[in-house]
Amino acid sequence: MTSPQILLLPGWQNSDPAHWQSRWEAIYGDRRVEQHDWMRPLRGDWSARLEEEVIAASGPVAIVAHSLGCVLVAAWAAHSRNAGKVRAALLVAPGDLERDDLRQMIPGWAPIVRQPLPFLALMIAADNDPYCAAERSRELARDWGANYIDAGACGHINSESGLGDWPEGRALLTDLLKEH
Repeated sequence: MTSPQILLLPGWQNSDPAHWQSRWEAIYGDRRVEQHDWMRPLRGDWSARLEEEVIAASGPVAIVAHSLGCVLVAAWAAHSRNAGKVRAALLVAPGDLERDDLRQMIPGWAPIVRQPLPFLALMIAADNDPYCAAERSRELARDWGANYIDAGACGHINSESGLGDWPEGRALLTDLLKEH
């Protein structure tokens, strides 16, 4: 079976150099889906960029999404005719874009698409994420048909979480891809 190309979907404001996604890009050669505007994300524009990258991939892909990237995966999968190219998705620390404060900061993303994803998915979320309560993360995982792993007290599972290269996350991705 062909190894999938790993597409990294950062969240709002992109992933800084210390973020595990940026480290994975440098270490493993994963491909970051670059967005036109990281500061004012438009759901349609971000979806179109993901669609372009999936179509451009020569074979199957695996998506590794963080924060707003998780919400993007659900929105994209609900409309794309190319979701069949996705072998699996690792969804890390989704943001709750239906929360009043976040809806105002990042308009146009609520309501969050809540239908099951048409591919294997695993969500990893912390029990103390400032951008999404643990119960909301669990609800999203259930709605999307994703298995759920509680990462404990890791915050938003980003640079501030101090995960470095996050080998535990990479091992979970490797295991997820073996399931398909």
